[in-house]
Amino acid sequence: MNHQVVVAGGGPVGLWLAAELRRCGITVAVIETRTERDTRSRALTVHPRTIETFASRGVQDPFVSEGIPLPGGHFGALDSRLDFRRLPSPFPYTLLLPQQRTEALLEQQALELGATVLRGHEVTGLSEGPDSVRVHIQAADGPFTMEAAYLVGCDGVRSTVRGAAGIDFPGTPSTVLGWLGDVVLDEPPAPGHGYFGPNGSLMAVPVPGGLHRLVGITPRDITSTWPGDLTLAELRENVITMTGTDFGMRDPVWLSRFGNATRLAAQYRNGRVFLAGDAAHQHFPAGGVGMNVGIQDAANLAWKLAATLNGWAPDTLLDTYHAERHPVGVSLTETSRAQVALMTAFTPEGLALRGLLGELITELPELNDRLAGQVSSLSVAYPPTAPDDRRPTGTRADDLALDDTSLFALLRADGYLLLDLTGSPDRPLHHLTGPGLRVHTSTPRLLPADWSGMRAALVRPDGHVAWASAESHDATLVNDLTAVLATTHQQRATGPTFTRSPRLSAYGKITAC
Repeated sequence: MNHQVVVAGGGPVGLWLAAELRRCGITVAVIETRTERDTRSRALTVHPRTIETFASRGVQDPFVSEGIPLPGGHFGALDSRLDFRRLPSPFPYTLLLPQQRTEALLEQQALELGATVLRGHEVTGLSEGPDSVRVHIQAADGPFTMEAAYLVGCDGVRSTVRGAAGIDFPGTPSTVLGWLGDVVLDEPPAPGHGYFGPNGSLMAVPVPGGLHRLVGITPRDITSTWPGDLTLAELRENVITMTGTDFGMRDPVWLSRFGNATRLAAQYRNGRVFLAGDAAHQHFPAGGVGMNVGIQDAANLAWKLAATLNGWAPDTLLDTYHAERHPVGVSLTETSRAQVALMTAFTPEGLALRGLLGELITELPELNDRLAGQVSSLSVAYPPTAPDDRRPTGTRADDLALDDTSLFALLRADGYLLLDLTGSPDRPLHHLTGPGLRVHTSTPRLLPADWSGMRAALVRPDGHVAWASAESHDATLVNDLTAVLATTHQQRATGPTFTRSPRLSAYGKITAC
């Protein structure tokens, strides 16, 4: 049984990747070691950019209806929370939604779209050839091999795929150990309760099933020595030391420790093997960004794999995955380290620093917006393709309000959107055609400042702007766009599965009237 893409790991990242590939007609198999979904939810938050990504495929409603909207997030557990309501998004909030439910919704999508999900199967190795990769899999009834054009490791920080592909995972070991407990509280604190002081830090969050999640760090947790598994007695002692009460703590469902080991894959691609999510980056879970950054990895990679396999993009497009997402991983690990410093600042000097930064976030809206944009991934921008490209090129496209629809409603996984903002179907842009390209002509009701004066924009399937122009001369506008498309689109002859076929010509089907 062969597929065009094999995905190792059936968590949120692997499942979103699989669903996106199926939206493009790519056959995909997800290999997951767990026989059933983990009832323990490591991630609890869905950030604005992730909701936007779901909205660009019209599948956001279940997440929005089930999740609890929170008006912001935190940076380093500072007392002054980030205000997401200022963000330029139709979803200016964080959704409180356990990973177990997020994963269930994503798996349902992937299956309905035709993905193969093999639970109780484990990827054990790989053998790469010039035109395919053979994925070695262990099942309950024995080993077998699956052949694919590409393999994507979404199999976590202990990624078998990463090791088998020979990709280094450099970084730093744990020096801080956080802890969490999902427990019943007979006398729960008020929503949003938190503590930070000389005795440590504590956050209490209600989770489904009548439970509360208690997450924290104490000064003695600033250590590289593993003290053993967390016990209910230790959790109770930590909470009482900080708050004077245990809130009637009982009946733990999950007790765990986690560290601040921070590592980043040296390469996100090696030949026909790619990494996404925790397989590519490990960090302290500050701000609940890990799953969300992983889903953005998948959003970036999926359309590129599909465009290459479907023949309308050159193979070199796949190299841009590392070029674009690795810097995001660098920023993620650096920001996480900075937050760890704030979350362990228990000395008088550290508490003073935290107080100062909290005041600045409250008093300086631009600082709030900068940090909120970073935590939410809304500020991620990729390098422009040409030195003279200016904003909004590379940035995430806002959900522009058009005269008959909105931008997110127009985006699709299987090709670029050419947005003709002249409002006239008689303009030359309206007559551009080609594989992996759709044209929509519309008059925007209101453009963000970055878009002021723009007459056309080319938006990628992942919602980032590939090109935008304010050129007033129609012939020049068409010529400029044709040159851009010649670098992003390339028609290939249809060949056997998993084999490379000779290219016909650079985007030869463009026509302009």
